Amino acid sequence: MSETSTLPATSGFNWHAFDAYLFDIDGTLLNSRDWVHYNAFHTALKHVYQCDARIDNVPVHGNTDIGILRAAAALCGVEGERFERGLPEAQALMADEVEKHADQLRPELCPSVRELLDTLHADRKLMGVCTGNLQRIGWKKLKAAGIRDRFTVGGFSDHHEFRADIFRDAMEQAASHLGTNAKFCFIGDTPNDIQAAQKLGMPVVAVATGIYRTDQLQPLNPTHCVACCAELL
Repeated sequence: MSETSTLPATSGFNWHAFDAYLFDIDGTLLNSRDWVHYNAFHTALKHVYQCDARIDNVPVHGNTDIGILRAAAALCGVEGERFERGLPEAQALMADEVEKHADQLRPELCPSVRELLDTLHADRKLMGVCTGNLQRIGWKKLKAAGIRDRFTVGGFSDHHEFRADIFRDAMEQAASHLGTNAKFCFIGDTPNDIQAAQKLGMPVVAVATGIYRTDQLQPLNPTHCVACCAELL
């Protein structure tokens, strides 16, 4: 698709040269200062899988909701067909729990995110999200943060356990609005975000607003790497 995807990570990278920007949510757009999503995992694990495992004991950063559920359930010996059979109920219960407690969501926008979104919106850029969150959960977080209206498309983990598939879904949705010749850029905060974009041959801006520092992200060769979105502005 875009020839920009072949650009090396240099200071001359023109971040504003794209038609669509597809953002990860957690650690990129915002950080959650509440326990709503966290508790929803444990409610689903307990009621669907009769599992007392905690997601603290599995990788969550850069993972997907399905991947986190699978890894936590496996700690209780729930795997294979038994896990798959309960997955639709577990996903629905998680989303129900987040919606039920949406008034307790406390998202904190990452530095300069609102200004960046406003700038892209003013320049008529299409924006979307590509996140490991389940769809109903991701949109609720963005609504609570006051930025839901900035996003036209979204790739979520409801039907995709792996991040590259989520990214592809979001890109295909954006292409349906803009055409296949449109130029896309991904923005994320984890090594998995970088690798997912690279798997699709797409440019990616890495932001160190999650748990990873720039010196941990830069060696993975993102197209561009910044400490936070303020550097793009």
